[in-house]
Amino acid sequence: MYYFAYGSNLSKKQMKERCPANQPLFRAILPNYKLIFTGWSRQWRSGTASIKPFQGEKVPGAVYELPELDLKKLDRHEGYPTLHNRINVLVITEDGEAVRATTYIRHEQADETKPSREYLSIIQQGYRDWEIM
Repeated sequence: MYYFAYGSNLSKKQMKERCPANQPLFRAILPNYKLIFTGWSRQWRSGTASIKPFQGEKVPGAVYELPELDLKKLDRHEGYPTLHNRINVLVITEDGEAVRATTYIRHEQADETKPSREYLSIIQQGYRDWEIM
């Protein structure tokens, strides 16, 4: 299963802890979506990353290959199906190829909230891991 990661799941260290058998594959963008921070996480004491449809925007991220068992582990971490839905998306590789993947989106788009510095540092590490931007 191809999984499109954005937010803190771009951190290869975090993904290795959550999904030990994951295979990092390639960078990609999710077109016509926008990265937002919303809701409240007890772990991070702040809002967390989600996406919402937004024409003309794009979300930078990366694709991992996950075995079914790891996808179930990630479901638990992401609060699927109570907090997040899992949706199928088309992401675009750096070569312009469209690839089907699954990703998570928050059920209810609550007001946007600020992420904590600690949470942002995990996302920034993920951007460095994948050499995004």
